[in-house]
Amino acid sequence: MSIVVIDYGMGNLRSVSKALEHVAGGKKVIVTADPAVVAGAERVVFPGQGAMPDCMRELEARGLRPAVLAAARDKPFLGICVGEQMLFEHSDEGDVPALGVFPGKVKRFPDEKMYLPTGERLKVPHMGWNEVRQVPHALWHGIADGARFYFVHSYFVEPADPVLVRGTCDYGIPFTCAVGRDNIFAVQFHPEKSAQDGLQLLKNFVEWRP
Repeated sequence: MSIVVIDYGMGNLRSVSKALEHVAGGKKVIVTADPAVVAGAERVVFPGQGAMPDCMRELEARGLRPAVLAAARDKPFLGICVGEQMLFEHSDEGDVPALGVFPGKVKRFPDEKMYLPTGERLKVPHMGWNEVRQVPHALWHGIADGARFYFVHSYFVEPADPVLVRGTCDYGIPFTCAVGRDNIFAVQFHPEKSAQDGLQLLKNFVEWRP
Protein backbone atom coordinates (compact mmCIF):
# COMPACT_ATOMS: atom_id res chain seq x y z
CA MET A 1 0.00 0.00 0.00
CA SER A 2 1.68 3.20 -1.16
CA ILE A 3 1.55 6.91 -0.38
CA VAL A 4 1.93 8.89 -3.60
CA VAL A 5 3.29 12.44 -3.81
CA ILE A 6 2.10 13.98 -7.09
CA ASP A 7 4.90 15.46 -9.20
CA TYR A 8 3.71 18.10 -11.65
CA GLY A 9 6.98 20.01 -11.55
CA MET A 10 5.95 22.61 -8.96
CA GLY A 11 6.10 20.99 -5.53
CA ASN A 12 8.64 20.83 -2.74
CA LEU A 13 8.91 17.13 -3.48
CA ARG A 14 12.08 16.02 -1.73
CA SER A 15 11.19 17.63 1.62
CA VAL A 16 7.64 16.31 1.48
CA SER A 17 8.63 12.77 0.54
CA LYS A 18 11.41 12.58 3.14
CA ALA A 19 9.10 13.84 5.90
CA LEU A 20 6.47 11.27 4.89
CA GLU A 21 9.05 8.47 4.85
CA HIS A 22 9.99 9.43 8.40
CA VAL A 23 6.43 8.83 9.67
CA ALA A 24 5.11 6.26 7.17
CA GLY A 25 5.70 3.20 9.35
CA GLY A 26 7.21 1.21 6.52
CA LYS A 27 4.65 2.15 3.87
CA LYS A 28 6.18 2.98 0.50
CA VAL A 29 6.34 6.67 -0.45
CA ILE A 30 6.41 7.25 -4.22
CA VAL A 31 6.96 10.57 -6.03
CA THR A 32 5.33 10.26 -9.45
CA ALA A 33 3.97 12.08 -12.48
CA ASP A 34 2.27 8.90 -13.74
CA PRO A 35 -1.55 9.10 -13.53
CA ALA A 36 -1.77 5.29 -13.34
CA VAL A 37 0.45 5.22 -10.25
CA VAL A 38 -1.69 7.95 -8.66
CA ALA A 39 -4.79 5.87 -9.41
CA GLY A 40 -3.27 2.84 -7.68
CA ALA A 41 -2.17 4.64 -4.52
CA GLU A 42 -3.65 4.04 -1.09
CA ARG A 43 -3.41 7.75 -0.25
CA VAL A 44 -2.31 10.86 -2.13
CA VAL A 45 -0.37 14.02 -1.25
CA PHE A 46 -0.76 17.05 -3.53
CA PRO A 47 1.99 19.61 -2.80
CA GLY A 48 2.69 22.84 -4.59
CA GLN A 49 4.72 26.00 -4.63
CA GLY A 50 5.08 28.87 -7.05
CA ALA A 51 2.46 30.82 -8.99
CA MET A 52 -1.03 29.41 -9.48
CA PRO A 53 -1.10 29.93 -13.30
CA ASP A 54 2.14 27.96 -13.65
CA CYS A 55 0.86 25.17 -11.38
CA MET A 56 -2.41 24.80 -13.28
CA ARG A 57 -0.61 24.85 -16.63
CA GLU A 58 1.87 22.16 -15.59
CA LEU A 59 -0.87 19.98 -14.10
CA GLU A 60 -2.76 20.11 -17.40
CA ALA A 61 0.35 19.65 -19.55
CA ARG A 62 1.30 16.47 -17.71
CA GLY A 63 -2.19 15.01 -17.98
CA LEU A 64 -2.58 14.83 -14.21
CA ARG A 65 -5.79 16.78 -13.72
CA PRO A 66 -8.14 13.76 -14.06
CA ALA A 67 -5.97 11.69 -11.68
CA VAL A 68 -5.98 14.46 -9.05
CA LEU A 69 -9.75 14.89 -9.28
CA ALA A 70 -10.30 11.13 -9.04
CA ALA A 71 -8.02 10.87 -5.99
CA ALA A 72 -9.83 13.78 -4.34
CA ARG A 73 -13.10 11.89 -4.74
CA ASP A 74 -12.19 8.63 -3.07
CA LYS A 75 -8.75 8.46 -1.40
CA PRO A 76 -7.29 10.01 1.75
CA PHE A 77 -5.99 13.22 0.16
CA LEU A 78 -3.66 15.88 1.61
CA GLY A 79 -3.13 19.22 -0.14
CA ILE A 80 -0.17 21.42 0.82
CA CYS A 81 0.29 25.15 0.07
CA VAL A 82 -0.69 25.75 -3.58
CA GLY A 83 -1.99 22.18 -3.47
CA GLU A 84 -4.65 23.53 -1.09
CA GLN A 85 -5.36 26.61 -3.22
CA MET A 86 -5.79 24.57 -6.41
CA LEU A 87 -8.73 22.70 -4.86
CA PHE A 88 -10.88 25.85 -5.03
CA GLU A 89 -12.73 27.37 -7.97
CA HIS A 90 -10.73 30.43 -8.93
CA SER A 91 -7.56 32.31 -8.02
CA ASP A 92 -6.94 36.04 -8.16
CA GLU A 93 -3.33 35.14 -8.90
CA GLY A 94 -3.29 35.36 -12.68
CA ASP A 95 -7.12 35.35 -12.74
CA VAL A 96 -7.22 31.61 -13.43
CA PRO A 97 -9.79 28.88 -12.81
CA ALA A 98 -8.62 26.11 -10.49
CA LEU A 99 -9.91 22.56 -9.93
CA GLY A 100 -13.24 23.39 -8.32
CA VAL A 101 -13.26 20.58 -5.77
CA PHE A 102 -14.35 23.07 -3.10
CA PRO A 103 -16.50 26.19 -3.56
CA GLY A 104 -14.60 29.42 -3.01
CA LYS A 105 -11.69 31.45 -4.28
CA VAL A 106 -8.06 32.31 -3.65
CA LYS A 107 -7.27 35.91 -2.73
CA ARG A 108 -4.17 38.01 -2.16
CA PHE A 109 -3.43 39.57 1.22
CA PRO A 110 -4.88 43.12 0.97
CA ASP A 111 -2.14 45.74 1.06
CA GLU A 112 -4.27 48.16 3.08
CA LYS A 113 -4.64 45.62 5.92
CA MET A 114 -1.00 44.57 6.17
CA TYR A 115 -0.20 46.30 9.46
CA LEU A 116 0.38 45.20 13.04
CA PRO A 117 -1.64 46.92 15.81
CA THR A 118 1.53 48.97 16.49
CA GLY A 119 1.38 50.33 12.95
CA GLU A 120 4.36 48.33 11.75
CA ARG A 121 4.07 47.22 8.12
CA LEU A 122 3.71 43.49 7.44
CA LYS A 123 5.57 42.06 4.47
CA VAL A 124 3.95 40.01 1.73
CA PRO A 125 4.61 37.15 1.21
CA HIS A 126 3.70 35.95 4.68
CA MET A 127 6.87 34.02 5.47
CA GLY A 128 7.77 32.26 8.70
CA TRP A 129 6.16 30.66 11.74
CA ASN A 130 2.63 31.49 12.83
CA GLU A 131 0.00 30.13 15.23
CA VAL A 132 -2.84 28.00 13.89
CA ARG A 133 -6.21 27.93 15.63
CA GLN A 134 -7.80 24.55 15.09
CA VAL A 135 -11.32 23.50 14.21
CA PRO A 136 -11.66 19.88 15.41
CA HIS A 137 -10.45 17.26 12.94
CA ALA A 138 -8.64 13.91 13.16
CA LEU A 139 -5.47 15.34 11.60
CA TRP A 140 -4.95 17.68 14.58
CA HIS A 141 -4.60 14.69 16.94
CA GLY A 142 -1.65 15.17 19.30
CA ILE A 143 -1.08 18.80 18.18
CA ALA A 144 -1.84 21.63 20.62
CA ASP A 145 -4.29 24.30 19.54
CA GLY A 146 -2.20 27.37 18.72
CA ALA A 147 0.81 25.33 17.62
CA ARG A 148 3.06 27.14 15.16
CA PHE A 149 3.55 26.06 11.55
CA TYR A 150 5.75 27.39 8.75
CA PHE A 151 4.17 29.52 6.01
CA VAL A 152 5.38 30.98 2.70
CA HIS A 153 2.54 32.56 0.67
CA SER A 154 1.00 35.74 -0.70
CA TYR A 155 -2.46 34.27 -1.35
CA PHE A 156 -4.95 32.40 0.84
CA VAL A 157 -8.19 30.47 0.34
CA GLU A 158 -11.60 31.97 1.06
CA PRO A 159 -14.07 29.05 1.25
CA ALA A 160 -17.66 29.78 0.24
CA ASP A 161 -18.83 27.23 2.83
CA PRO A 162 -17.60 27.88 6.40
CA VAL A 163 -18.07 24.18 7.20
CA LEU A 164 -14.89 23.53 5.19
CA VAL A 165 -12.71 25.54 7.60
CA ARG A 166 -10.44 23.36 9.77
CA GLY A 167 -7.86 25.94 10.82
CA THR A 168 -7.36 29.71 10.90
CA CYS A 169 -4.43 32.08 11.31
CA ASP A 170 -3.85 35.83 11.60
CA TYR A 171 -1.58 37.92 9.41
CA GLY A 172 -2.93 41.45 9.25
CA ILE A 173 -6.32 39.79 8.81
CA PRO A 174 -7.72 36.44 9.97
CA PHE A 175 -7.54 33.89 7.15
CA THR A 176 -8.32 30.23 6.56
CA CYS A 177 -5.18 28.07 6.64
CA ALA A 178 -6.68 24.56 6.73
CA VAL A 179 -9.75 23.04 5.09
CA GLY A 180 -11.31 19.62 5.10
CA ARG A 181 -14.28 17.57 3.97
CA ASP A 182 -14.80 13.82 3.90
CA ASN A 183 -11.52 12.28 2.63
CA ILE A 184 -9.74 15.59 1.94
CA PHE A 185 -7.60 17.71 4.26
CA ALA A 186 -5.53 20.61 2.95
CA VAL A 187 -3.30 23.23 4.54
CA GLN A 188 -1.69 26.51 3.49
CA PHE A 189 1.38 25.96 5.65
CA HIS A 190 4.18 23.46 5.05
CA PRO A 191 3.99 20.53 7.49
CA GLU A 192 7.21 19.14 6.03
CA LYS A 193 9.01 22.29 7.26
CA SER A 194 7.14 22.60 10.57
CA ALA A 195 9.26 20.50 12.94
CA GLN A 196 7.57 17.99 15.27
CA ASP A 197 4.03 19.30 14.91
CA GLY A 198 4.31 19.11 11.13
CA LEU A 199 5.54 15.52 11.36
CA GLN A 200 2.67 14.70 13.70
CA LEU A 201 0.18 16.03 11.17
CA LEU A 202 1.77 13.91 8.42
CA LYS A 203 1.72 10.88 10.72
CA ASN A 204 -1.95 11.50 11.41
CA PHE A 205 -2.57 11.60 7.65
CA VAL A 206 -0.74 8.31 7.10
CA GLU A 207 -2.93 6.68 9.77
CA TRP A 208 -6.18 8.49 8.87
CA ARG A 209 -9.25 6.40 8.06
CA PRO A 210 -11.79 8.92 6.75
